[in-house]
Amino acid sequence: MSHPTLTRENIATGALEEFMLDAERRGLLTRMSDADREASRDRTMARFAPEEDIWVFGYGSLIWNPAFHFEEKRIARIHGLHRRFCLETPLGRGSPEQPGRVLGLDRGGSCAGMAFRVAPEKARDELGILWRREMISDAYRATIVRAHTDQGPVRAATFVINRKSPRYCGETDLDKVAFSIARAEGWLGPCSDYLFQTLAHLQELGLNDRYLEKLARKVRAYQAAV
Repeated sequence: MSHPTLTRENIATGALEEFMLDAERRGLLTRMSDADREASRDRTMARFAPEEDIWVFGYGSLIWNPAFHFEEKRIARIHGLHRRFCLETPLGRGSPEQPGRVLGLDRGGSCAGMAFRVAPEKARDELGILWRREMISDAYRATIVRAHTDQGPVRAATFVINRKSPRYCGETDLDKVAFSIARAEGWLGPCSDYLFQTLAHLQELGLNDRYLEKLARKVRAYQAAV
């Protein structure tokens, strides 16, 4: 079975938004309004000077499929937040019958990922694409973090899990998380592919994530047992 890819085109043309509108009509999520989404983007942009480059820190699928245009990318690490499968999804990587899990940044620890530099003259349009992709509901909070790179620290926008969201999963039992990931599949494909893709691209960058590595082993074990 083939699955669509989340692309710049299907975000820019409104295809993703139409899918989310249909999901809202079916009671699967509560969308953030266009006005609130744009206001969130504009508040984030206002944290940067008009002529300042805006960096974006990616820690999951943004690493391997950013879908927005950027001028430069650097491996980066942030502190005080860590990558975790803490957001339940009945849509892209899951279904209402078998919800999946996707990544969020949760409090504590540190996280290595990719920082993308967006030119100031392109920021409104490119962050518009990014916000339409990430800020679909109340699941994330747009946050400014200090991202450390080999060329020095940069201020970057990123998306931190909203612990007040009804889809936030505080579950830390890896067996339960792995079982959900192993079984779930949505219109973007199996939830396990999302995990495996993220882990593979981190490893290509020379970045280790023991949490993802352990989770991937457990997911493969569940899949092999079917």
